[in-house]
Amino acid sequence: MSQSEKISAVEIETPGGPEALVTTQIDKPYAYPGQVLIKVKAAGINRPDILQRKGLYPAPEGASPLPGLEVSGIIEDIGRSTDQTPTSLQVGDEVVALTNGGGYAEYVSVPWGQVLPKPAGWSFAEAATIPETFFTVQQTLIDRAKPGETDWVLVHGGAGGIGATAIQLAKLAGAKVLTTGSTDQKLTYCKQMGADVAINYMTEDFVERTKTETGKGANIIVDFIGGDYVDRNLRAAAPDATIIQLANLGGREANVTMGLVVAKRLTLFGSTLRAQPDDVKANIANNLLQQVWPAIEKGTIKKPMLKTFSMDEAAKAHEAMDANDHIGKIVLEMGT
Repeated sequence: MSQSEKISAVEIETPGGPEALVTTQIDKPYAYPGQVLIKVKAAGINRPDILQRKGLYPAPEGASPLPGLEVSGIIEDIGRSTDQTPTSLQVGDEVVALTNGGGYAEYVSVPWGQVLPKPAGWSFAEAATIPETFFTVQQTLIDRAKPGETDWVLVHGGAGGIGATAIQLAKLAGAKVLTTGSTDQKLTYCKQMGADVAINYMTEDFVERTKTETGKGANIIVDFIGGDYVDRNLRAAAPDATIIQLANLGGREANVTMGLVVAKRLTLFGSTLRAQPDDVKANIANNLLQQVWPAIEKGTIKKPMLKTFSMDEAAKAHEAMDANDHIGKIVLEMGT
């Protein structure tokens, strides 16, 4: 097929609100050596997409400027070279993939190492919810913080995509999990995802509740709120705890009581995924395949609550993502 063949995609016309997303025609991507071309069946929507739409999270150099960091679909072509041939991927395979951008489209090219088999029993829409959150949580919570059976993990915003994934992977590692949410419906969902303790942060102080439940504080904290949560997390943490900062939805600036960091011997680290090298992402994918995919196939990992939209409804999908009552994951179905 000609590389100049046109396909439908969603682009950010001008940074701003959901109305900035418009359907357009672009050249069909090509599977260069080291890539596979995927016919997209569904694309997950994530917070980085929202930030990119607002002009706050530009695509890294060399990445697609189109939004969309995770997809499910069918491999249509494999870019081969003399020294690199993916032995486990074949044309026609049903897969999920972490993209470097461009997921809101009928086709996307993805590095081989970021592609994983679509789990049996998961629809394309359900499977499209996996890559971005699972890659993020695997790299930070599992590979780096390493929760174990004696640990308590505090997960903020457990009813969202990252939160629910963190709950499940922490439980898979044997840890006990506390989580926060703003409504009874969200707390019920968190418990369904496996949380041992669900805290309504609108009516309770999560710091005091965490101390009460654990006796000493949380050993690992997963946060994407930032702002005043940074210092509160220090107070909710146990001695020698690790705090993982994945975003700053509540504010990029924070007042921090450094005395707590020193006295408790705390570790605080942050992470972003999109700009990391392809080989790093391939290593995360391999860890997921070995450690998490068997649990997904067995049904130990639960499917998220799902809300779907067509590609032409991308703006409505982002409106739903912006809403405070959002639970679970939102997905664009391409209808191809």
